[in-house]
Amino acid sequence: MSQEKLSQVTSELAPTGVLRAGINMGNFLLVTGKTASGDPQGVAPDMAAEIARRLGVPVAYVKYERPSQLADAAGTNAWDIGLIGAEPQRAAKIAFTPAYCEIEATYLVPPGSPLTKISDVDRPGIRIASRRGAAYGLWLERNIKQATLILSESAEAPFEQFVTEKLEAYGALRPQLLTEANKLPGSRILSGNFMTVQQAIGTGKTNTAGAAFLSEFVAEAKKSGLVARLIEKHHVKGLSVAP
Repeated sequence: MSQEKLSQVTSELAPTGVLRAGINMGNFLLVTGKTASGDPQGVAPDMAAEIARRLGVPVAYVKYERPSQLADAAGTNAWDIGLIGAEPQRAAKIAFTPAYCEIEATYLVPPGSPLTKISDVDRPGIRIASRRGAAYGLWLERNIKQATLILSESAEAPFEQFVTEKLEAYGALRPQLLTEANKLPGSRILSGNFMTVQQAIGTGKTNTAGAAFLSEFVAEAKKSGLVARLIEKHHVKGLSVAP
């Protein structure tokens, strides 16, 4: 990259001299720990740190408890890049790269459930618990036509509601469901997926040079094996390098 182009990219992505990276702390696959000072550790923070290194600036993590909070902060000058699931609702305000990794979302059904495949779920009389504002929750909002969608704000509430209210299905990320299925003996996770969360890197819509740089970075990070190495480094199960 020419010095002139690098200067343009840096002025867009790090206008304060620091790359402020919005991180969804609620994604346990992409953020697997914290440093003693409270900074996030994991695949997403490492991707942000590598971008900062290539720009020649420090990285500062802007932490959000939920993905919806990170997305809602787009355009407010709170962050320069955001590492988050690329969803159409979010793309109205955020310029996304292609995905660098993806996570399957599917359903957990209770013991004795007659539901055996994904296509069984979207039917009248079926109630689905899920999380509001998560990429898979947004997908369900757009695509569920006949079943009733019951959305909760916190990460824990959908499973609790699924159990206590005896709902017919619970939609979430497969790795999360694998953990929660152990709390409900006899429950089953349906094979396949209703969508895959495409984890990408976003920036402001006006950052055209910055967005192009980020897309090139993601393509190179997948091709070179960087993303795969980070997944291995942090011992993450259920996360795949995006095609």
